Amino acid sequence: MRFYTESHAHYCGIDLHAKTMYLCILDREGKTVLHKNLRSRSEPFLAAIAPYRDDLVVAVECIFTWYWLADLCRREGIPFVLGHALYMKAIHGGKAKNDKVDAFKIAILLRGGTLPQAYVYPPEMRATRDLLRRRQHLVRRRGSLLAHIQNTHHQYNLPVPAKKVAYAANRAGVAEVFSDRDARKSLEVDLLLIEHYDQVIRDLELHLEKRAKQHDAQVYYRLRSVPGIGKILALTILYEIHDIARFERVQDFVSYARLVKCEHSSAGKRLGTGGAKIGNVHLKWAFSEAAVLFLRNNPAGQAHLRRLAGRHGKAKALSILASKLGRTVYFMLSQDRAFEMERFLGRTH
Repeated sequence: MRFYTESHAHYCGIDLHAKTMYLCILDREGKTVLHKNLRSRSEPFLAAIAPYRDDLVVAVECIFTWYWLADLCRREGIPFVLGHALYMKAIHGGKAKNDKVDAFKIAILLRGGTLPQAYVYPPEMRATRDLLRRRQHLVRRRGSLLAHIQNTHHQYNLPVPAKKVAYAANRAGVAEVFSDRDARKSLEVDLLLIEHYDQVIRDLELHLEKRAKQHDAQVYYRLRSVPGIGKILALTILYEIHDIARFERVQDFVSYARLVKCEHSSAGKRLGTGGAKIGNVHLKWAFSEAAVLFLRNNPAGQAHLRRLAGRHGKAKALSILASKLGRTVYFMLSQDRAFEMERFLGRTH
């Protein structure tokens, strides 16, 4: 957990919503100099903070509406801090809770150096990252259509297609086996939608790959050098990390990627683990998939997994392999080098 500890003359906490924003500005001594509810627009915000702009820092909680405010502060040269929503217990756990109280608490945490920070993803690559995440939504929708086709066959006690319907060449005659007109029409609709999703996803992936080569082609191809990391996983890792230098240590990175468990202990006693949902779920998925794909047509990798499974069991061995891949990617990007199988299997970083 990182805290913002810089000293300023004024501290602005904002409880931000889609249409309104509540501002609270404190001076260096902690005195409230402004408490005001505004429309969520640039002009009212800049007018409200104008008397205090000489040495002002702005903070908001990390919710879906922060992009425009972060970009505005960047253009205006105003320091901007994004509060980590899961760590901001002082706001979520208070007895009284409203916009005015929340804005005041954000300003208090900011002034006291106890505001937990989230990463402010810069705008140059942010929209591409969001587009990549949107692709995942489309893939899930396509997958639900494929599952509906299979479930409908089970409902009518018909044999499922012998070949995978996910491939366009295997879809001929899939709906015709149903004698009921409405059931047949239902599958025809599914197949038409899947065909449309195929085209949309294919075009989207081409666009994303072009953008990755424009943003950082070297990192993209360096990630592709890892066995098991293909186009989509490389894109995911590239855009979810953005800049490996923001992680001071490899431990920070694997924790952010949810590749390690965090121990809870007290008075020398181990109480278990926690924080499993704190971090980047997309990186967790990418490295978990990469661990499985790493083993395909890779006898050396399979032998390495067997050694791990002998000591820890197969499930934990895969988790260890995913964590090791995450650590390896960290050092690859930090040291500007490609993947080396001998080095990966020979020792752990």
